[in-house]
Amino acid sequence: MIKYIVMDVDGTLTDGKIYLGQNGEICKVFDVKDGYGIRNIAPKAGLIPVIITGRNSDIVANRCHELEVKEVYQGVIDKTEILCSITSELKSVAFIGDDINDLACMKMVKEAGGKIGCPANAVSAIKEIADFISVYNGGNGAVRDFIEWTLTLR
Repeated sequence: MIKYIVMDVDGTLTDGKIYLGQNGEICKVFDVKDGYGIRNIAPKAGLIPVIITGRNSDIVANRCHELEVKEVYQGVIDKTEILCSITSELKSVAFIGDDINDLACMKMVKEAGGKIGCPANAVSAIKEIADFISVYNGGNGAVRDFIEWTLTLR
């Protein structure tokens, strides 16, 4: 049974664009439907939301605080190391990501019997192994779509 919803940020929870100003990152855009799924739907169904992202961002930290996500890992180079530290039961993981830096984790989860999802605009290597491809692009409700699909598996 799925226990963890593990998510990438850029390109999955956001549209993948990084807005930079003179003082660094100034903006990321998140979809409220994704937020509702993460904060309300997933926990009520017994799913633990987890964020693993390669970038460090105060914006992501603030959004995760708003959504009450306790498991937040930023600046991660090797996402597989973090994933394995969360659980040794990878079949209990549903992982959604969009790009090559998510591929190693996704393959591990899939091989263990967990579930893999991606936004509609994910790269082809991710789409090829996905169990679920959302009709929505990253940052436009793909995570909510994946959470709802995951609940149909129970």
